[in-house]
Amino acid sequence: MTNPIKIGIIGDYDPERLSHKATDEALRHCAGHLGIELELQWLPTEALEENTDEIVHHFDGLWCSPGSPYKSMKGAVNAIRFAREQDYPFIGTCGGFQHAVIEYAQNKLGWINAGHAEYDPFSSELFITALCCSLVGETRRILILPNSKVYAIYGKAEVEERYNCSFGLNPEYQRLMDESGFRVAGTDEAGEARILELPQNRFFTATLFQPQLSSSQENPHELILAYLTASKAFHDSRTLL
Repeated sequence: MTNPIKIGIIGDYDPERLSHKATDEALRHCAGHLGIELELQWLPTEALEENTDEIVHHFDGLWCSPGSPYKSMKGAVNAIRFAREQDYPFIGTCGGFQHAVIEYAQNKLGWINAGHAEYDPFSSELFITALCCSLVGETRRILILPNSKVYAIYGKAEVEERYNCSFGLNPEYQRLMDESGFRVAGTDEAGEARILELPQNRFFTATLFQPQLSSSQENPHELILAYLTASKAFHDSRTLL
């Protein structure tokens, strides 16, 4: 009898969206590389507005996908909060990065009106704002902080990653996020956050870029391999209980 690792993907699946297909494909070929049997399920954001814990607790890891604006910011934030507070393996990419910031600002830091410019550009507390230059279709250099968990995963101080986004962390709040515990683990050359992590969690990483876009059967992405490894370890620890 098989006992696959179960990954819940937070997002409103669109079969025409390249990043959604890339997410599925990257998870599957990375799991194959690790010899892990995988079960994937997309979790529509509107379905996560109520009874979130009941829906997501049986997964071994949660991934917040690209695709912002979601049909329900509340649903996405609810699921991210569960992952953070219950210490479930979590990765958020692109829109997932943005909503991990919103969740942390609202529920950990108490900025209940923390907003996202894509939903409400006139919010008085915009934690997510338009980037100075759009990164849609761009590949850019990222500087990895040597004291981060992400550095241990990459094993190097500089990487190049592919983006497909136009919004990021408002630089006015970057220091607040970092000093309050959602640590900046990677920046662009101007020092703006591109990777955030919660060092105390088993695996909680948010990237403004999309590692799934550059992951391949021949060269599976380091972050996705590390995420699945953490999810398997979590799965195995729960199986023993």
